[in-house]
Amino acid sequence: MLLVVDNGSIYTKNLIDFLNEKSISFEIQIPQLLKLNSLENYDSFILSGRRKNEKKINEINSKIITFSIQNDLKLLGICYGAEILALTLGGTIKKSNTLQKGYEKIHIFKNDFISNENMTVFESHGFEISKIPNLLISLAKSNNCEYEIIQYEKKPIFGTQFHPEMSKDGHSLIEKFCSL
Repeated sequence: MLLVVDNGSIYTKNLIDFLNEKSISFEIQIPQLLKLNSLENYDSFILSGRRKNEKKINEINSKIITFSIQNDLKLLGICYGAEILALTLGGTIKKSNTLQKGYEKIHIFKNDFISNENMTVFESHGFEISKIPNLLISLAKSNNCEYEIIQYEKKPIFGTQFHPEMSKDGHSLIEKFCSL
């Protein structure tokens, strides 16, 4: 069962609508109400974007990431979800030079199981990953962002700086992630 962690992104409804349209079985929780001992009931996780930075939400998302890594479970971090993935493992984020909002072409330079060769995706973020730790691999970049897709080395754990729930190519990525 897939758990969608709703961190408050304005785009979470689009993600839920897409999962329902594709008949992908999932549950949705907000971090503040999530009982961490229930994580064992899930085999995969999607961490949504967010609107504001909250320490407690960061801690809960980091625990989900750690649980996923320790148990070899699938995880997709979207925007903030990718940023907290990098931060949890020792990476850094920075304020973007400009607010990234709109469609962007990204270039895939390392083969993975969830993306197409080149993708047009929807960006909406004011922060971005600035450094990834050794355990994470960069799979894609754009003209505006060095780390568009990241993956935990040899595990089905991914992060996208963009919002895949907002574009056709992104929908394909979500579907491929769910079918891994």
